[in-house]
Amino acid sequence: MLIDVLIVDDESDIRELISDILKDEGYAPRTAKNSVEAFDAIKSRVPTAIILDIWLKDSPLDGLGILESVKRKYPHVPIIMISGHGTIETAITSIKMGAYDYIEKPFKEDKLLHLLQRAIETARLKIENKELKTRVAPPAELVGKSATITQLKQAVERVAPTGSRVFVTGPAGTGKEVIARLIHQKSQRRKGPFVVLTAASMVENLVDTELFGTEEDDSINGPPRKIGIFERAAGGTLFIDEISDMPLSTQAKLLRVLQDNSLTRIGGKQPIEVDVRVIAASNSNIQDLIKTGKFREDLYYRLNVVPLKAPSLSERREDIPLLTEYFIKACAEANGTQACVLSEDAIAAMQVYDWPGNVRQLKNVIEWLMIMSATNSDPITSSMLPKEILSSGPAALGPEVNPEIMAMPLREARELFERQYLIAQINRFGGNISRTSEFVEMERSALHRKLKLLNIGNYEAKEATKTTTSSS
Repeated sequence: MLIDVLIVDDESDIRELISDILKDEGYAPRTAKNSVEAFDAIKSRVPTAIILDIWLKDSPLDGLGILESVKRKYPHVPIIMISGHGTIETAITSIKMGAYDYIEKPFKEDKLLHLLQRAIETARLKIENKELKTRVAPPAELVGKSATITQLKQAVERVAPTGSRVFVTGPAGTGKEVIARLIHQKSQRRKGPFVVLTAASMVENLVDTELFGTEEDDSINGPPRKIGIFERAAGGTLFIDEISDMPLSTQAKLLRVLQDNSLTRIGGKQPIEVDVRVIAASNSNIQDLIKTGKFREDLYYRLNVVPLKAPSLSERREDIPLLTEYFIKACAEANGTQACVLSEDAIAAMQVYDWPGNVRQLKNVIEWLMIMSATNSDPITSSMLPKEILSSGPAALGPEVNPEIMAMPLREARELFERQYLIAQINRFGGNISRTSEFVEMERSALHRKLKLLNIGNYEAKEATKTTTSSS
């Protein structure tokens, strides 16, 4: 396709000269002698670039006026200013207003062509870089080998190539966006954009505008067309986080888009076809919101084609060593620092903690530990962990002696210690008796007897249920 260049100059011989030069180089030039013709030409088809004279006779607006209007509405279009009567001040003013460059008449043909080629290439690279920011992201990864995370990985592998809509639920900080990115990266849309919309952070009266965009005003000085998030995600994936916070009026419009695969910009009349895969997420109980009338049931069923659940970190404690290793490496690479090492007692304390903030909280703790231990090459021990982590576990894992034990006879103290120790280890391994028995170096049958003796829950029944579920 030929590159469209608009030439705006009040002198017909200059317009014809530049037009002939560009035609010889394979461009497709158009011409205009004043601001009226220029705006008409731009409205009919936005040019790739504009060559614009500063001084225009018999024109409602001079070149600087045209420059200001065009740059406000079409900031991506490069404009080269030309003039035979310009000054340094005029040139500087035009550059500050957004012109790519300024050239004085009479100009050399080679200089104009070189400047035009460079302006078009620079504008193209800016557009490509902007698109790449929505298309390219660090590879998403679900770190862990626990049963829950393994099942989630398998579900992602199955659903990613299908193109079906997915609804991801789970507590805050569990990695719902990571799951959505992974689905996108493994789908046939992976070369398209991945666009994130966080409904909870949007101003209510602007949600429609951001989601569907606005149509442009007919006048050249009117507000420009705004492309909404849905159109920006065309050919790719739109991830709507915390969709439960979306206003009911917007939910109705979103439902219509999902039904028709088309949208109408705010202020527009013509429907626009959109090819977007929608992945929604929420940490709220959607069924409760449906019952109270805060979320549309018909929209939920449109979105919930394939439901996925992001497990809390307390449901996958055995993944904590792998996650800490992953975050330590990522943090060290990002900051150019040396990776720290966590001792066994630190890992054990972290596995006992309930992690209300889930994986996001674990990541923040690791970053904090990396900062606090930046000048220390020794392993990080449990005593260096944040207080909230230490205070959640049994006293046997802390550096102090439990005062309660000091008042007991040896037999009772040992029984209390064993009870606290085994509860901590069972919690650490997510209730997995086999892993616990392996770590504490007890035969499985002996461990069962010890748990029964210490009256520590009915783990035999829990394990039997777990085994039956996994085998089915």
